[in-house]
Amino acid sequence: MKIIVTSIFVQDQEKALKFYSEKLGFVKKEDVPTGEYRWLTLVSPDEQDGTELLLEPNAHPAAKEYQKKLFAEGIPVTMFGVEDIHEEYKQLMEKGVKFTMEPTRMGELTIAVLDDTCGNLIQLIEK
Repeated sequence: MKIIVTSIFVQDQEKALKFYSEKLGFVKKEDVPTGEYRWLTLVSPDEQDGTELLLEPNAHPAAKEYQKKLFAEGIPVTMFGVEDIHEEYKQLMEKGVKFTMEPTRMGELTIAVLDDTCGNLIQLIEK
């Protein structure tokens, strides 16, 4: 068994697609109309057959509440790995990405947290 798709709730699929592709560098894999919304997934450019990230509309009241509370508490909804967190932080800052936590050493790990502009905090970890 393996993880093939993981999802995050977003307030606006088109805005999220733009952020995750243009700012974070993910590549669109699937974009299929599903009525009012889309089955919209992205993948890492280095692993295009790897796990897909589904940008799922937060249209359901429970999804909106979940997303709102996690954001308010400063809890990231997912984690992305990077090779050099300080370099990634610098490049993302140059692209206008807002961080709620700059690269910080936590024991043996270094993490940072960014705001995806679509209602989520995303944690970066140097792997």
